[in-house]
Amino acid sequence: MNKHIQEILNKTDRFAAKAGCKIVEVDAVHAVAEMSVTADHLNGGNVCQGGALFTLADVAIAALVNFQGQLTFGISNNIIFVSSAKESDLLRAEAIFIADHHKIPSVEVRVTNQEGRLICHVTGMGYRKAVPLPCGK
Repeated sequence: MNKHIQEILNKTDRFAAKAGCKIVEVDAVHAVAEMSVTADHLNGGNVCQGGALFTLADVAIAALVNFQGQLTFGISNNIIFVSSAKESDLLRAEAIFIADHHKIPSVEVRVTNQEGRLICHVTGMGYRKAVPLPCGK
């Protein structure tokens, strides 16, 4: 299943897809998701809304922790906003394992813009269930 995890999650994570997030790389040690910031992502301060940034990071986490095909859900996340993203920025969320525990994996994500500027930093933990990742419809 791991050969197709990128396609499966891009298809089955409908919320992330509607937010403009797409997994562009995934393997056993890292995953990358991207999103172009549009006017629909902006908050009242005219910068990218924090929930959009979190969704981008979360989809990168999901790709990494589900890579082996075992259904894994997030159980804890922390986000630190470092700088603002603006309309037309291309954001890249790269997730790497802190610990690839068989039951409770820990992941770190750096979200950067097209210039490599850090936008936010996210840490997350998952819970691996004893069932395979559904392939979706």
